[in-house]
Amino acid sequence: MKFKFIGLLFLIGLLAGGCQELDQVPQSTADNNAVFNSEKGLDLYANSFYDILPTGNDIIRSDEMSDFGARSSVPDFLRDGAFGPRQSSGWDWKPLRNINYFIENNNRATVPADTRKHYTALARLFRAIFYFEKVKRFGDVPWINKAATVDDPTLFNGRDPRTMVMDSVLADLNYACENIRTTTDNTRSLITKSVAYGYKSRICLFEGTFRKYQTTYNLQSSVEKWLNESISASEKVIKEGGFSLNETGGNEKSYRQVFINNTPVTNEVMLSYVCDPALSVYNDANWWWTSSTYGARLSFTRTFVNTYLNIDGTPFTDKAGHETMTFAQEVKGRDKRLQQTIRMGNYKRINGGKEEAAPPVFSYTYTGYQPIKWTLDDTYYDGGTRNINSISTMRYAEILLNYAEAKAELNKLTDADWALTVGAIRKRAGITGGLSAVPAVVDPYLQANYFPGISDPAILEIRRERGTELCLEGFRFYDIVRWKRGSLMEQKWNGFYVPALNTPMDLNEDGVMDVAFVKGTPASPVAGVTYINVAETISAGPNPQRLSNDTSGEITWLTTVPRKWEEKHYLYPIPETDRLFNPKLGQNPGW
Repeated sequence: MKFKFIGLLFLIGLLAGGCQELDQVPQSTADNNAVFNSEKGLDLYANSFYDILPTGNDIIRSDEMSDFGARSSVPDFLRDGAFGPRQSSGWDWKPLRNINYFIENNNRATVPADTRKHYTALARLFRAIFYFEKVKRFGDVPWINKAATVDDPTLFNGRDPRTMVMDSVLADLNYACENIRTTTDNTRSLITKSVAYGYKSRICLFEGTFRKYQTTYNLQSSVEKWLNESISASEKVIKEGGFSLNETGGNEKSYRQVFINNTPVTNEVMLSYVCDPALSVYNDANWWWTSSTYGARLSFTRTFVNTYLNIDGTPFTDKAGHETMTFAQEVKGRDKRLQQTIRMGNYKRINGGKEEAAPPVFSYTYTGYQPIKWTLDDTYYDGGTRNINSISTMRYAEILLNYAEAKAELNKLTDADWALTVGAIRKRAGITGGLSAVPAVVDPYLQANYFPGISDPAILEIRRERGTELCLEGFRFYDIVRWKRGSLMEQKWNGFYVPALNTPMDLNEDGVMDVAFVKGTPASPVAGVTYINVAETISAGPNPQRLSNDTSGEITWLTTVPRKWEEKHYLYPIPETDRLFNPKLGQNPGW
């Protein structure tokens, strides 16, 4: 994450040196007194730690490989034989040496002990985050808690057990939560005590549920410990953090405002990638989410959109005839987050200062469900890296959902907990029913299509809520991993229902026809209508875009390119070059 400290890291790089991988030579030869003898020096060094956090662009495209999105091509990771150790990446240890070097050298008596503790706590939090990301990706990894020199044998050790590494991560998290002294930061670009507890909430929920559902590791005996750690950390944020859900603009605007505001919405956003035109810090959300060539053209699937509740809190799929509702029909009377997440209804964009209707555009979307969550409404931002909206890295709604899920997994969720968490989030979205009591009835659609092994209505609804509330924020793939639901990655890429060929459709009911599905060239094309050819074959071969019943039905996309999930996909392979350099690393099962 690039904050306002850009350009201040030269001295840090000089002191800490660092290795790109575990096979490279670390060096630290410069005099470090300029850094470690003063609080100003410690603060300057600590700014370098933020580079391990995701950038705005990392976040806005982080769900491009997920079960709920159709995209321009199938990721190699999911194509049989297309991904392996040669294509793998992420075995980068450079930030770790930077952190460990700081911890080792932050011991000068010229700096007060409490100050040193604060900065060591920051370093240990970033070490915990660094290792959490490594464990998520690779499982067992080497635990290194010192700035190793070139001849240090630890650089050539094998991997340490997940349990040992994650226990060390928890120790770092606890130290950070106890010793970070910053309690407020109005810019939302710096780590505070609440953010440290937020990371603990996130990491411990992941590890607890991973150990519960990934039973092949035989770690179920420690599930309760990790989930209770997540609960206690969440409680700290809820009771002492001073955060709340944003409600500015009412339930039709308050959700999306969190994602398109230039400055972080401080009551809800806890940590953010802050864009600043004065420093030439931007993101490219509009370019990514509107271009027919630049991004992945990710669009939601109908199966996922069906999980958005009706405004009264009942499942949409309980409605008779929902299977054959058109787009304009199915989006009515739904959870207000839907209209703040995709183009629908009266959504408008600004083009040259003029407001214009903006239905889904089929030069971008394959399914009809085109995201708007991160995009600004002015078309000026569409053509490059121009976006000035701040991108949230952590927000209060996630902490509420972490709390609810950990409690539900331990069968401790009360009606009061539900009202505080999921109930409050749904109320912000305009939902009127089911806000005050733990649900007692299973939604058969949600269970059948997503979680057939779950019979607890509360767990099912909390998982629904994570999908709805946190979509496109980078959580989905690893939620699927920790729940052991990788087979969801094979779900069909389906779009809205098309009643008939050769019949233009008005997607936003403004009286203007928008799209029609045809086989071949229409005999009498209507001006302004986009025609989508769904014939069986096209010049390049089998048509990747079809209708499920040939002349009607759901839009289908890329059914001709199979996606395959295997047990091995729950972990990435160790990159081949690193394993060849150090055979003791071994390889993850199946790779």
